[in-house]
Amino acid sequence: MKSVKLIVPGIWLTLVFIAAMLINKTSAQTQQPAFLKNDGFAVLELFTSEGCSSCPPAEALLANIQQHAAGKPVYVLAYHVDYWDRLGWKDPFSDAKFTARQYQYNKQFTREVYTPQLIINGKAEYIGSDATAIEGAISTALLGSNTATLNLKGQLSKDSLSVAYNFSGIVSDQQLILAVVQRQATSSVRAGENEGKTLSHVQLVRDLCSMKLKGQSTGTFTITLPKQFSVKDWEVIGFVQDKQKGAIAAAAHVGLE
Repeated sequence: MKSVKLIVPGIWLTLVFIAAMLINKTSAQTQQPAFLKNDGFAVLELFTSEGCSSCPPAEALLANIQQHAAGKPVYVLAYHVDYWDRLGWKDPFSDAKFTARQYQYNKQFTREVYTPQLIINGKAEYIGSDATAIEGAISTALLGSNTATLNLKGQLSKDSLSVAYNFSGIVSDQQLILAVVQRQATSSVRAGENEGKTLSHVQLVRDLCSMKLKGQSTGTFTITLPKQFSVKDWEVIGFVQDKQKGAIAAAAHVGLE
């Protein structure tokens, strides 16, 4: 009988240990699908200028995010607005269409138009250098769910790009926007608030083209490329956006052939 009493507790402890392992494994298995189902994304649109002394920290934050977001569905876009150009330094990357885009966004938000301003997924805006708020917003966006998808394949020719798109989502008032992006550049500023500085830039939007989907979830969109475009140093990012509300439904890199 004594031997039985000694053996039973040992068996009992072993069974408890095995049961605990099975419970932990089952728990992990039940939690994993929920995590894998997270298919959120984050489109970051920074409005900036070389003439703005508050903008370099925001661009440095953008570069840091770009570096650490590799492999994740984070799409970084930097628009250089032109309203700073009259204040001492003409930004060589500025464009009036980027200013117009920022003013269009301003209709959604109560804050005044300013730089550096960063907008995520067309839904919320932040001071472009506020790392804590922006990184938190990106994490929240990535953990979200998304019912729409966008696939883009591009065929390069001498000076144009033909993009075949396939969008699974509501197309009633949506537009497909393609951003032609220069991955990095530097500039020596000789006047204005950043006079004497050499500024580094990432994900410079050099052109922005849009097309109404008009109820069509598939089709082809052809754009003209800058003469200096190269697959090595440039890329094209596309996203589908509600023209009136501003919300971005899906985004993707254009696969170039």
